This record gives sequence, C-alpha cells and structure tokens, in this order.
Amino acid sequence: MKTATFKGYLLALVATIAFSNVYIFSKAALNEIHLTQFGIYWCGFGMLFSFLFALKNKKLGQLKVLDKRQRRILLLLGILEILTTTSFFISINIIPDPSVTSFIGNLFPVMVTLGGIVLLKEKFGWVEVVGASLALIGTFVISYTGGTSLKTLFIAGTGVVVINALFATTATLIVKVHVKNISPELFNLNRYTWLFAFSLIAFFIYSPEAAISSRAFANITIGSFLEFIAILTVYYSYQFIDASRSAVVQTLKGIFVLIGAYLVFHTFPLMHQFIGGMVTVVGVLIMTLAQAGIFKFKNNPSN
Repeated sequence: MKTATFKGYLLALVATIAFSNVYIFSKAALNEIHLTQFGIYWCGFGMLFSFLFALKNKKLGQLKVLDKRQRRILLLLGILEILTTTSFFISINIIPDPSVTSFIGNLFPVMVTLGGIVLLKEKFGWVEVVGASLALIGTFVISYTGGTSLKTLFIAGTGVVVINALFATTATLIVKVHVKNISPELFNLNRYTWLFAFSLIAFFIYSPEAAISSRAFANITIGSFLEFIAILTVYYSYQFIDASRSAVVQTLKGIFVLIGAYLVFHTFPLMHQFIGGMVTVVGVLIMTLAQAGIFKFKNNPSN
C-alpha cells in the first residue's frame, strides 16, 4: 500500500473513532437540553475550534483569493451542511439508542459509493454490488417494526436518517471534487459558520433559556471538539483516497457506537436490529475490500 493511500485510510480511521463518540456525547447532552440550546453551544464551539485551527495554519488568507465559483460552492455546502447536521441531530434526538442511528446511517457509504461511480467515475464491480445489497438488506432489518402500513413499517426517525444520508452524500462528493483547491480548514470553518448562524436564528425563534447544566456543557464541549476533529480528518482523507473508500471505513463507527452506548446509556439494540447492524457492517466492509483491490478474480485460461 502506498504511503499516501495508507495516510488516507489512517485519517479515515481517526475520523471514525472521533465521530463514534459524537453520537454518545451529543445524545447525552440532548437528553438534558432542548435542540436549539444544544445547537448554539455545539456549533459555537465548533466554529471557534475551526477558526483557531485555520488561523494557526494560516489558511484564512484563502478567503481573499476565492473566485466566484468557489464562493458559490461554499454557499451550496453551507446550505447542505445545515440540512445534513440538523437532520443528523434530530435523528439522534428521536431514536433512543444511538447505535441504531449509526447502523441505519450505513446507508451513507453506499450512497457515496454509488455517487462516486456516477459523478467521479470511481470503479465498481459485482462484489461491491453484493456488499451494497447486504448493507441495504441490513438497514431494512434494523428499521423494520413488523407493521403493515407505511407509517408503522419502520421505526421513528428512519426517514430522517435517510434524508441525512442523502444530504451528507451530496456534500461529500462536492468536497471530494474541490478539496484540492479549497483547504480542509476552510471547508470546516465554512461548515461551522453556516451552522452557527442557523443555530442562532433558531435560538431566537424558539427563545429557550441560555443557561444549561454543567454536565450538558461538558458533553457539548467534548463532543463538538471530537466532531471538529472528525470532519477535518475526513476532509483530509479525501486528498489521499477516494471518497467512497473513506466513507466505507467510517462504517466501523457502528461497532464503536454500540460499545459506547452500552457502557454509557446501558442500551442495546433489539436482536434483529443487532443482526441487521452487523449485516450492514459486513456489507460495507465487502465494498471496502473490493474497492481496495483485495478481491481480484482472474479468468481461467482456456485449454
């Protein structure tokens, strides 16, 4: 494996571990405070971390040399990030067990892979089709409630996770295309600036109390810092490996979230949800290994 490729996978793994903890810390905070209270603190800290990091790495000067096309890209990404992040935390708030949210979220790497094929011309074979099919089957098993009507067919929050995956996929592919011309630091700062602005508006509309408990404050501070690290390392990974490969590595977060949720909240998915979650992990891992060239099949020479 080339050094650059190894670095890309390592960055994706760091992002996976960091983002796994985002599920835990955000859920812990949302169990105590209103979503609008959560948003203004979480995004405020994220914007502060991003600004300081961009300042330290002397990336703020790029703002002066952005052309109109790049500004439009940042504007589009800002809107997508608002939709993506809002739907993500709404799903965390709705679904009791964060590990279930994470397993359903494995739709994201499947969508990124399919988007990479169509838009970025990334390679895709029949083994990846098998992996993607397993991931989709696993997601259905996790979400299925046994109901017969559309309203009762899936658990509450499933639709929000699917919407989140769609928006996140779109944002990921845009970043992948432009990450060589716009620095990851600037992408991250742009993301949190838009999110904080949106959170500020929502805060004034709903007018909740500004004060929160020290425990919620601690969970938000740690969680937002981990999210800042996760998003930044994901952007960096796109400089070295395909977007689909980076996204697929992140599928392992489901296992980390499962362990963390059990230790912190003493929750565990229902057996069919656990089995479905493992199926999604296996399916996306098959996709990962296939795209990394592990599965290679040669035609037998004719006699």
